Amino acid sequence: MENMKPSCCAAGRGSSNVQLEMKVSDSGHKQERRNAAPEEGMIFLPGGEFLMGTDDQEGFPDDGEGPVRAVTIDPFYIDPCAVSNADFKQFVDATGYVTEAEKYGWSFVFHLFVPPDNAAKVTQVVQQTPWWWNVEGASWKHPEGPGTGIEERMDHPVVHVSWNDAAAYCAWAGKRLPTEAEWEYAARGGLVQKRYPWGDLLKPDGEHRCNIWQGKFPDKNNASDGYAGTAPVRAFPPNEFGLYNVSGNVWEWCSDWFSATYHVHGPRVNPQGPPEGQARVLRGGSYLCHKSYCNRYRVAARSRNTPDSSTGNIGFRCVYSKKE
Repeated sequence: MENMKPSCCAAGRGSSNVQLEMKVSDSGHKQERRNAAPEEGMIFLPGGEFLMGTDDQEGFPDDGEGPVRAVTIDPFYIDPCAVSNADFKQFVDATGYVTEAEKYGWSFVFHLFVPPDNAAKVTQVVQQTPWWWNVEGASWKHPEGPGTGIEERMDHPVVHVSWNDAAAYCAWAGKRLPTEAEWEYAARGGLVQKRYPWGDLLKPDGEHRCNIWQGKFPDKNNASDGYAGTAPVRAFPPNEFGLYNVSGNVWEWCSDWFSATYHVHGPRVNPQGPPEGQARVLRGGSYLCHKSYCNRYRVAARSRNTPDSSTGNIGFRCVYSKKE
C-alpha cells in the first residue's frame, strides 16, 4: 500500500493487531427498500466540468491531493447532510441489519470519550495512533461502548459504520455512495480552487464554520466551535450548494478504492477510481482534525480506511442518479 502520514481517522481493523476469530460476511438482513422516492429531500446538482484536487502547500502530496485537473461529471442528486442516527435507525428497524462493528463486537473510540468503566476494560490501542482505543460493545447505537447511547444525538451523524454498512444503507434507500469526484464537486459549492467550502479563510470574520479540533491534539480540545464530538448534521452554515458539514464533523465514505497515483493519468470524465484496492476513500475531515496534525478538513484533502473498519468519527452521505 502507498505510504501516507496517518490521519486522525487512521484506525482500521487491519491496524489493530487484534486476532479476529470471525469473518464478517453477509449480514442476513431483509432486502426491503425504503418507500420514499430516492431523490426526496436531496439536492440536484447539474454537474459539468470543475477543477479537482489541489497543489496547495498546506496539503499532503503523498495523499494524492494533486495535481489539479479538469474533471467532468454527470448531473446527480446528493443528500444535504450526512446520514443521521435517526435515518440509520429507520434502516435498521426496517431491515434488521447488523453492522460490522456489532458483528466484530468492538469499534474504535477516541480515548477522551471512553467512560471510566469501559476504559478499564480496554486492552488494545492502535500503535501509530494511540488515541484510538478498541472498545468492546462500541457501535452506532452505543458510540462510546456499553452504557452510552444516541437518544440525545438522533440529529447527529451516525458513526461506527463501515464502508460496507454505508453501502447497505444506500442500497436500501435506492441510492449509492458518491464517487470521490462527485463528493469534491459538491463540497466545493461552485467555488473554484478554494481551500474550504466557503473560501480560503478558516474562520471568516472570526466565525467558526466547521466542527474541528481546537487546542492541543490529542489531549486538549477547547471546543470553541461548540462541539467536542459530533455536531448535529445541520450545524454551521451550508455551502453555496446547500450542503452541510462537508468540512469537519465526520469523515464521509466515498465509493472509490484509494490510490495516491491512479488519478494522475486516470479518466477525466466521471472518474470512478481504480478497479481494485485495499482501502476506500474518505473525504471531509472530522471533529478530530487539527492543522498541527491532520489538516484534512480542506475540500481537496483525502484519507482512506479498509471497507470493514469503523470509528467514532466516520459517517457518510448518499447520492442518486436518475439513470440508475
